[in-house]
Amino acid sequence: MRFKKRRASIPQPILWLVLLTSLLLSGCVQYDVGVNFGNSNSGELVQHIKLEERLTSFSGDYVYEWLNSIERRARKLEGKAKRVSKEELIVTIPFSNGQELQAKFNEFFNSRANQQAEAVQSESESELPKIESNLLLEQNNFLLLVRNRLIYDLDLRSLALIASKGNVLADAGSILNLKFSLTTPWGAKNIQIPENAETAIEPAKNGNQLVWQLKTGELNHIEAVFWLPSPLGIGSLLIILFIWGGLYLRYTFMPDPRIQFAPKAAATE
Repeated sequence: MRFKKRRASIPQPILWLVLLTSLLLSGCVQYDVGVNFGNSNSGELVQHIKLEERLTSFSGDYVYEWLNSIERRARKLEGKAKRVSKEELIVTIPFSNGQELQAKFNEFFNSRANQQAEAVQSESESELPKIESNLLLEQNNFLLLVRNRLIYDLDLRSLALIASKGNVLADAGSILNLKFSLTTPWGAKNIQIPENAETAIEPAKNGNQLVWQLKTGELNHIEAVFWLPSPLGIGSLLIILFIWGGLYLRYTFMPDPRIQFAPKAAATE
């Protein structure tokens, strides 16, 4: 009983270290992150995490605690989690606008903030790989359409070689399969900027979806532009058309109210 109680209270930094070590020894982890837009005021942040069964057999308690922590963070952001199996998890976090997406995404993936939130700190924290993640979404409204520019920077250089106490364990690129996808109603266009050429990634296109294969051990830069319909602009236009149509029908197919309701002339003598 004492052993279980002690293990349950292990701070997140140590848990991450054990998790990464077990990954190197036992198998692969697939982590897909997707941003799906319906329109400028509706969308979902979807995460699909799938672990090798050998991983859970090696250190199942720590792995399950990691998945449970993901579920808790998702619910904190008004999201929901679906446990497909013990080793597979699908998390969905809704957002209603670009600012909300940016805030929720950065809060969820800000590893430093999560580590600082832990009440207990340990010496092992200095050995953990530091991962910097930042998403920016710029939106410009053009009445009926909204132009969106998504910029995502993910620093995975600390995962080039995962080591413990100076001893290299393995190349994380052969173990971690990380993907980022963007799905929009009309598709998106990948942007290549010369000054970011070294860190930019060329995506694969699948219909209206762009998929970037993230590179461990490198600084990943993603930039894309896409257009979305504006419900507010479309609604305003429909109201204007409705009013204009009513006036047109009234004065075209019905008598002029100025004549219809004019006072009748006095009877002639």
